[in-house]
Amino acid sequence: MTRIEDARLLGPLEVVSGRAPIALGAPAQRALLARLLLDANRTVGLDRLVEDLWGEHVPSTSVKMVQVHVSKLRKVLPDGVLVTRPPGYGVEIEPEALDLVRFERLREQGRDALARGSAAVAAERLREALALWRGPALAEFDEPFAAIEAARLEELRLACQEDRIDADLALGGHVLVIGELTALVAHHPLRERLRRRLMLALYGSGRQAEALACYRRFHQLLSTELGIEPSPALRALERRMLQHDPALDVAPPVVDVHRGAARRAVRRTAMRPSLRRACGLRPRAA
Repeated sequence: MTRIEDARLLGPLEVVSGRAPIALGAPAQRALLARLLLDANRTVGLDRLVEDLWGEHVPSTSVKMVQVHVSKLRKVLPDGVLVTRPPGYGVEIEPEALDLVRFERLREQGRDALARGSAAVAAERLREALALWRGPALAEFDEPFAAIEAARLEELRLACQEDRIDADLALGGHVLVIGELTALVAHHPLRERLRRRLMLALYGSGRQAEALACYRRFHQLLSTELGIEPSPALRALERRMLQHDPALDVAPPVVDVHRGAARRAVRRTAMRPSLRRACGLRPRAA
C-alpha cells in the first residue's frame, strides 16, 4: 500500500511517497495541504479552513474552491491520506512521517536531558532537531494562517537553538558559540535570553570587558526603546562578572563538542551547578 513516507513543513513544503516527491500542484492546493498538515490526524472544519485561507477577504465561491483543491490533491496523494470528516477535512499520516512531529520529539528529549544535567546528550538531540529545518517554515505562502504559524514555528526553532547553546556552554564550548550568538543577538536585539548567553560565552572565553560591554549596550537599548531595565537576574549576572565570581570560571573543553566521537566521549558529562544557575536553569535534583 502506497503511503506518505515524509511530509516536510520545516522549509519548503514537500511530500514524499514511494521514495519520490509528489508534485502537489498550484500554490492554493499546496497552501490547503500545508494547513491540514499543521493539524495532521485531526479534523479541520470547513469554516476554519476558509478563514485560514482567505481571512477577511472571503470570496463567495470559497467553499467550492476548497472542494476543488481537495479533489485535485486527492488525485496526487496516496489513497486514504486526505479524508472527508464532517465538519471538514483531515490528513491521515503516521505521526513520525511529519518533520514537525520529529522536531518536537527530539526537542523535548533534548530539553529533558538538559534538565537532568546530561549536556552532551542534550546537545546531540537538539542538533538533530535543528537539522530538520531546511529554511523558514511556510515562507512560500501568503495565506493568513501562514504568517501566524510561521511565527510560532520560528519561535520554537529559536528556543531550541537557545537550548542547544546552553548545552554547548555546559560542555565548555564558549568560544565556539560566540559567533552564532552575536548573529542571533543582532537579529533579536531585545531577547534577553540570547544576550545572557552571549555574556556568558564572552566571559567564559576570557573576554570580560566585551561581556560587560554587551550588558551595557542591552541596558541602553532597553532604556531608550522601552524605558525599562534588564531583569534582576541579568543585573545580578553583571555584578557577578564585575566581582570575578569564581563560580563563573570555565575550564577549557578537552574535546571539540561538535564532533560525534567527542560527543560520545562526554555523553555522561553533567552540567556544573554553578553553570546551571548562570544559565538560568534549575539545579539538578539530588
